[in-house]
Amino acid sequence: MNARDAGLAALQARIGDSFGPSRWITVDQGMIDRFADVTQDDQFIHIDPVRAAGTPLGGTIAHGFLTLSLASRFAYDCFEDLPGQRMGINYGFDRLRFLTPVRPGQRVRGHFTLTDVAPRGDDGIMRTVALRIDIDGADKPALAADWLSLALFDVD
Repeated sequence: MNARDAGLAALQARIGDSFGPSRWITVDQGMIDRFADVTQDDQFIHIDPVRAAGTPLGGTIAHGFLTLSLASRFAYDCFEDLPGQRMGINYGFDRLRFLTPVRPGQRVRGHFTLTDVAPRGDDGIMRTVALRIDIDGADKPALAADWLSLALFDVD
C-alpha cells in the first residue's frame, strides 16, 4: 500500500474524531490594526476605538477574516503531516459563519472535527474538518466553518 492510500485509510478510521483544542492566541488592538494595514480594510469598527464605542458594538472588534486567518496557526497545533505527505494546501471553505465578534484583548483557539476524507487524483487526499474558533469565556464561538484541505503525497 502506498503512502497516500495508507493515509487515506488512517483518516477514514478517524472520521468523527476531534482534534484540539489548539493553544490560545490573544487578539489585541495592535494585531487588529496591523491586519487592517495589510488588507487595507480600515473600517472604523476595527481601528477607531472612540468612534466604535458609539456603535451597538460598544468598541472595536477584530475583522472576521483576521479571526479566520488564525485557523492555519490552530491547525499547526492540532494536526501533523501524514507519513509520506510532501505538502498540504488550503483548498477552501464550505459554510462559513461569523457568529460572535472578537474584541481586543480576548483569547481565541481552534477546535477541529474530521468530517470527511476522499482520494483526490493519484497523489492527494481531500480532508474536510468542521472548524470552530472559540472565544475564552464566551458562550458562542467566534466562527464556524467547514474547511477543506488537500494533502499531497509523492507517487510511488
